[in-house]
Formats: sequence, C-alpha cells, structure tokens
Amino acid sequence: MKTVTVKLPDQAYRALSRSAEQRGVSKSEIIREALSVRETPGKSLYSRIEDLVFDDPSAPRDLSSHPRHMKGYGRNHSGR
Repeated sequence: MKTVTVKLPDQAYRALSRSAEQRGVSKSEIIREALSVRETPGKSLYSRIEDLVFDDPSAPRDLSSHPRHMKGYGRNHSGR
C-alpha cells in the first residue's frame, strides 16, 4: 500500500478525527472508504447514479445545444 500526505483545513481534520474515534477506525480507513470506487457487478453506470439525475418535464431538454447558453463558451477571461 502506498502512502499519500494530504493537507486538510482544521475543520475537516477535526471532523475526520471525530468520525474515526466514534467508529473506532483509523483516519486513513475513513479516507480510503471515501475515495474508493467499487464496481457494482451487473449494474450500469446510469443505474448507480440514477438518484442523482434531475428529471423535470418543465425543464429545457438540452441546455448545451441552445445557442443562448453557449455564448462565450470556450473563451478565456481575456475574451479571446
């Protein structure tokens, strides 16, 4: 296993420490759990994130294809 050093804001570190103490595990274990991406056999990516999809019939179908929403897309801050 490899070692990685991460700097956290004080508040995040305190929350991590509290959680580790409450669960009786190391801070590293909590970080590994948070970073892990486990495949779910037999399920598509969509089925795994389905609850995150915004579906509102009154919303525009595709904002990315509407010219008004694309104005300035890809330009840097200098306007070029």
